[in-house]
Amino acid sequence: MHTFRPRRRQWMAALAAGIAGAALPALASAPKTAVEVWKDPSCGCCQDWVTHMEQNGFAVTVHETGNAAVRARLGLPTRLGSCHTALAGGYLLEGHVPAADVRKLLQQKPKALGLAVPGMPVGSPGMDGPEYKGRKDPYDVLLVTRNLMNSDVSTRVFTSYR
Repeated sequence: MHTFRPRRRQWMAALAAGIAGAALPALASAPKTAVEVWKDPSCGCCQDWVTHMEQNGFAVTVHETGNAAVRARLGLPTRLGSCHTALAGGYLLEGHVPAADVRKLLQQKPKALGLAVPGMPVGSPGMDGPEYKGRKDPYDVLLVTRNLMNSDVSTRVFTSYR
């Protein structure tokens, strides 16, 4: 009877390892969502946002060319601007948009230009380093839409961080 329990434990451990091992290739092979970013080469907070996105499962390509031209080309007004502009799944991402909101956007697929976090709010991803000593300012992630009749851009709150 004593030999049964250790063998049973060994068998259960081997079974658990086999199940976990079988799941790992599926997770490893899951395609990452591509994100293309335009930023200034010397912007540290932009690089911190890129790291945030990579840590949350996005495959990021960075263009160190600044973002004003691409923002204008994509039709985002400067009043909604920030220090970097990105594209993911056909949507524009302006500024320090949290990865969770990008995932939510890509799942919901609204008719929109994308998401924007105007300015550089402290506490948002990339603006949350140790130099801010835990400070978290309130900010909104805005869903940006364009009226097809007159090309006016409007926003509504997508997520609010307080």
